[in-house]
Amino acid sequence: MIRAAKRLSQVLTHMGIAYVLAYTVTGSAVFSGLAVLVEPVINVLLLPLHEAAWARWRRGAFGRREAWLGAAAEKLSQTGLHGGVAFGVMYLATGSAAMGGIAALLEPVCNVLILPLHDRLWDGFERSRQTKKNPLIPERVFSL
Repeated sequence: MIRAAKRLSQVLTHMGIAYVLAYTVTGSAVFSGLAVLVEPVINVLLLPLHEAAWARWRRGAFGRREAWLGAAAEKLSQTGLHGGVAFGVMYLATGSAAMGGIAALLEPVCNVLILPLHDRLWDGFERSRQTKKNPLIPERVFSL
């Protein structure tokens, strides 16, 4: 149940980011609504595939430097994935490569910065629920 609530929260966070950026760029509630419906759903569906591919790569990483470079490359590829989807949706919605380009630059950066904070909040919530269920688990300090 918690996993489903977290996933729904991720979709709603994506939707909020997509709407604000699309409305700022286009000034149109219709195009913004299209972005809200299509773009975040595509990202949330593709992100587990992206994470699974990188998890396979991490299992093969040997040294600390290789692991660190892999983490950086993973974030860059995640940003590229978000950018490609944002560009495609905005280009199809507006017919403008410029609008698609603006969305492709701004939307993934916002998602890559905001979603880890979202996940940390959910992790803290899950830890606090586990601590309440099992008082033998030491409570950890949660900080952003």
